[in-house]
Amino acid sequence: MRHGRYPFIVGFLVAPVVLYAYFVLWPYVQTIILSFQQWRGFVAPRWVGTENYKRMLGEDRFWQALQHHGILLVFLPLVTIAFALLFAFLLNVGGKGRGGKTSGVWGSSFYRVVFFLPQVLAVPVIAVLFATVYRPNESGLINGVLLKLGLDEPVGFLIDKHLALPSLIAVLVWQAVGFYVVLFSAGMANIPAEIYEAAELDGANKVTLFFRVTFPLLWDTIQTAWVYLGILAFDAFAIVSVLAQDDGGPDGATTVLGLEIYDNMLQNRYGDAATYGVALCVLSLVFAAFTLRLTRRETYEY
Repeated sequence: MRHGRYPFIVGFLVAPVVLYAYFVLWPYVQTIILSFQQWRGFVAPRWVGTENYKRMLGEDRFWQALQHHGILLVFLPLVTIAFALLFAFLLNVGGKGRGGKTSGVWGSSFYRVVFFLPQVLAVPVIAVLFATVYRPNESGLINGVLLKLGLDEPVGFLIDKHLALPSLIAVLVWQAVGFYVVLFSAGMANIPAEIYEAAELDGANKVTLFFRVTFPLLWDTIQTAWVYLGILAFDAFAIVSVLAQDDGGPDGATTVLGLEIYDNMLQNRYGDAATYGVALCVLSLVFAAFTLRLTRRETYEY
C-alpha cells in the first residue's frame, strides 16, 4: 500500500504544479529577465544589465512613489485596523443580551451588512462615487455642506497636493474596513463567552475587556490583517489611476509604483516597467517578512 500511495499522490500533484509553475512562477522569471533588458516591443530585446535599475534609482518619481508607499504603509493599516477593531468589538461584545450575557449592540447583524457593502463595489464605481464626494465646488457632497455652513472657498481634496494623498487614503480605508470588521468578528466569535463573563465579574469595563482580553487573544488575526493591508498599500494603483488628477498628480503628490509601471508600459518601455515591477515585488516580500518577524509573539491558548 505504501509503495502504491506515493505514485498516486504524485500523479495528482504533477498537473497542478506544472500549471502553477507555467502561469504563475514563469511570468515572474520572465519579468526579472526583462528588467535587465531594453525592449520597446518592436525589435528583439537588448541586454543592458543593471542600467534600468540605475535609471530607476535616479528618477524623482521613483522616490516620490516610495515615499507615498511609506505613508500608506503607516496610516492605511493603522487607521483601518483601529476602526475595524472598534466596530467589530461593538458588534460582538459592546452590548448586553438576555440574562445579562455579553453580546453585540442592538442591530449588529444589520450593521455587518452595511460595513461590508463597500467590498462588493468595483474600484471604478468607488472612484466615481468619491470623485463626486470630493468635487471642488458646491456640487461636491463635502464642499456643498461646508459652503452651506459658511466656508468661504471649496476645499480641493484631489487638486491640493497636501490633501490629495490623505483623501485617497480615506477612500482606501472606507473600502477596506468592512472586510476587516467581518474578519475580526469571526476571530472574536471564537473567543469563549465565559472569558468575557469572568472578566466582567471581576469588575472589568468595556475598555478593559478590549485591551486585556480581546486584543491579546485576537493578535494573530491582527497580524494577518496588517500584512494584507500592507500589500494593499503597495497595490493602490487602481484607486490612484482612476481618482487622482493628472496621472498621479497634482505634481506627483499621489504617484505609486503601480502607476509608474503603467506609464512605462504606455511608453513602450517594457524593460523599465519590469524593473519597477521587480522593485514592487521585492518591497512587498520584505514588508511581509519584516512585519511577521516584528509582530511575532507567543500564542495565547484558551
